[in-house]
Amino acid sequence: MTTANPALPALTIRGWGIALPSGRLTNADLEQRLETRDAWIVERTGIRERRYAMDGETTASLASAAGHDAIKRAGLEPADIDLLIIATCTPEQTIPHTGSFVGETLGLRCGSFDLNAACSGFVYALVLAQSMLSAGHQNILVIGAETLSHIVNPSDRSTLILFGDGAGAAVVSPATEVDHDAGRGVLAWDLGCDGTATSFLGVTAGGSRVPTSAESVANGDHYIHMHGQEVFKRAVRAIVDSATATLQSAAVSADDVAWFVPHQANLRIIESATKRLGIPAERTVVNLERYGNTSSASIPLALFEAADDGRISDGDLVLISGCGAGMTWASMLLRWGTSHGISTQEHSTQEHSTQENST
Repeated sequence: MTTANPALPALTIRGWGIALPSGRLTNADLEQRLETRDAWIVERTGIRERRYAMDGETTASLASAAGHDAIKRAGLEPADIDLLIIATCTPEQTIPHTGSFVGETLGLRCGSFDLNAACSGFVYALVLAQSMLSAGHQNILVIGAETLSHIVNPSDRSTLILFGDGAGAAVVSPATEVDHDAGRGVLAWDLGCDGTATSFLGVTAGGSRVPTSAESVANGDHYIHMHGQEVFKRAVRAIVDSATATLQSAAVSADDVAWFVPHQANLRIIESATKRLGIPAERTVVNLERYGNTSSASIPLALFEAADDGRISDGDLVLISGCGAGMTWASMLLRWGTSHGISTQEHSTQEHSTQENST
């Protein structure tokens, strides 16, 4: 489903935050554990290291750190937040939802819920937040947070080299008249899912289909599994088709896009998608060499880093797009702006722990 320009853009990003765990898992570390080499990993994925949650660092603690930063940056207090949406596929626990832990830490008393669309989750959450703003909410905290290191098999080279941990958060609010006059806000979006691809990427056990048992644990069914070749083919196609639909809905071309921020899954996927879209590498935000694939956290980590270092500036057309397990896909086109008075110089990436370790 694709939706285009409303008369008044319904959503602007008012503040944002990033949180990274303290642990680092480098390719050199992996060379000591597995039969692999740094050059092989870089060639196939573009990844050089990943951030890993250490003792006491969880999905909720990373989400809380990023959320706190976003609220502060937006110039708000916790009491001003009237809805919390957490995009994650690695929840704090099965019951209760991750949002309840984050809300308690941040001092929120608003409604909250989790959303699981895997690597598309943050864009899904932004689209949902836009709808909730139209329904009357004023300040919604949207967070993408993951601790994928907890669900990767330490002996599976195909997944261990890919995934990392982190969180990114945004406070979104209704567009102001200033935003409207400048054309800021969400211009179009596209969401979709192809359920025929459910077997290609996921965690088999732990749900109602395969409840946890001694057998499921012994089989390693609680670890993430992936059919890499099939995921690669479908991921490129999904990103390209979704991004193209979004651009067409907004009546703009790839040449009009100042910055493309794709899900940071694999450098080969990104390069294939950008080539087909006609967006050059110099206008594509890539940071997976330092973080790996952080699923729901990957797009906000890349987007907000690019905003902080000055690459993304006021008035830029920014296209974000990703796909994930399911297979879900999601894209959004927005005109960037900082009309609420925030500055890219006011933010610094939050380290959830001051102690850094090589895992």
